[in-house]
Amino acid sequence: MTEVTTLCYIERGDEVLMLHRTKKKNDMNEGKWLGVGGHCEQGESPEDCVVREAAEETGLTLESPSFRGIITFVYKDVTEYMMLFTADSFTGEVGECSEGELRWVPKDEIMSLSLWEGDRIFLKLLYENEPFFSLKLVYDDSGALTGAVLNGKSCR
Repeated sequence: MTEVTTLCYIERGDEVLMLHRTKKKNDMNEGKWLGVGGHCEQGESPEDCVVREAAEETGLTLESPSFRGIITFVYKDVTEYMMLFTADSFTGEVGECSEGELRWVPKDEIMSLSLWEGDRIFLKLLYENEPFFSLKLVYDDSGALTGAVLNGKSCR
């Protein structure tokens, strides 16, 4: 099965809006901290999707999100292509999220949160201002990262 998703890290000065996934049933991300995003719907571009998902999950309307990279996740029988964005311009106020707790987290505290191992790799790339990149992350059935390839070269 192949999926196309988006993920966005919304920035406000030295803080990033993070979602602590605690409310969804049967959530593979339960207990993890993530950006906001989700599955692309029929006819949506990645930009359409990330703007819609950010509005649904946060109440914020993104203005000019930046497309930063493509993350290919491989796990079990699934290949997921996740379009990675950042955004530092938005309107609205943060509201309640049906998937968990939203919180502005200082950038220098993000790596101390409960994150997927692969997320640590692409977050580091984002905050080192890496130009557009392609990252492949391979996870085993237990959720352990077994491989990481950045722009065609192993990075583990």
